[in-house]
Amino acid sequence: MRPKKSLGQNFLNNKKILTKIVECGNISINDTVLEIGPGTGNLTEMILEKNPKKLFVVEKDELLSKMVIQKFGSKLTLINKDILNCYDEFKFNSPIKVFGNLPYNISTEILISFLKIKELNKYFDRFVFLFQKEVANRILAEENSKEYGRLSILTSWKMEKFKITDVEPKYFYPKPKVLSTVICLKPKSNYDNLLKSENLEYITNVFFNKRRKMIGKPMKKLFQNYDQIAKKLDIDLKLRPQNLSNSQYFEICKIYEELL
Repeated sequence: MRPKKSLGQNFLNNKKILTKIVECGNISINDTVLEIGPGTGNLTEMILEKNPKKLFVVEKDELLSKMVIQKFGSKLTLINKDILNCYDEFKFNSPIKVFGNLPYNISTEILISFLKIKELNKYFDRFVFLFQKEVANRILAEENSKEYGRLSILTSWKMEKFKITDVEPKYFYPKPKVLSTVICLKPKSNYDNLLKSENLEYITNVFFNKRRKMIGKPMKKLFQNYDQIAKKLDIDLKLRPQNLSNSQYFEICKIYEELL
């Protein structure tokens, strides 16, 4: 099987790392599990060893889909689609666990698409994802750091974030040119009630479009009475975007939504 560069295929083949990934899921016999991009089935096999109640795998590549069915047969349910087009198929009565060695080129798009789902914690128990290390750092970043920005804020809105381990290129076939990182994300049962995730995306885009500038300009772009709103939220307009906390961005978004 020759990996397709167009689909960002890099197959993880190190048993130690695969074991860590599966352990993070804490899979029981009552669990329904979803794997995104099973590839050649290395992680799939280890998930099945935990005897979950049901395993769904989503694989866009038609050839790989056939290989997975040949290898595992009726032990799983295969969906030969793009994960970005089939989220509604995984809304069950109890939260499911999701695993994925995500293609680097669409990993953030996949994550944000999950964040847009209403009542996320109702349908998903946790996500154990493998990202490019640079992207993982942006997801995990806290305020006052250079990596902190839109992706961290959006993820923090609905998720608790945990770093599991870094993964060297030598553990993949073919070897990527960058390090990777495994992250566990757990949906929050309580989070700030925003009308739309798109509004938080817009707010953070306005602020971090020029992250080295003071926040007075983005506040002025969003609000006519920006100085009064800054005073209400106890925000110093001389700060930079990376100096505001997640909760401050959520409060700014709520005020923005009141004006829509």
